[in-house]
Amino acid sequence: MNELLRPTFDWIKDDYRSNSFRFVIELLAWAISIGCSITMAVTVPTPPLLALYPIWISGCALYAWASYTRKSFGMLANYLLLTTIDSIGLFRMIAS
Repeated sequence: MNELLRPTFDWIKDDYRSNSFRFVIELLAWAISIGCSITMAVTVPTPPLLALYPIWISGCALYAWASYTRKSFGMLANYLLLTTIDSIGLFRMIAS
């Protein structure tokens, strides 16, 4: 089993070595994403959207920055769009 996972662990180590700051930012963004999803699932039908939305938007913005530094247009476009859409949604929720 160890030999089966070795390429994955080597890839993770290489990613960390290539840009440790970005690696930590992506790990934080991933934790935010998972944390928001679990909180939504546990608190349905009345999730704390005013608390979750800004956290989720921050995670998307972190992913957008990381994708920019990776020169990944697809991810950058996706996370910039999510950041924009959800920022508008948050503004509309606060304004109503």
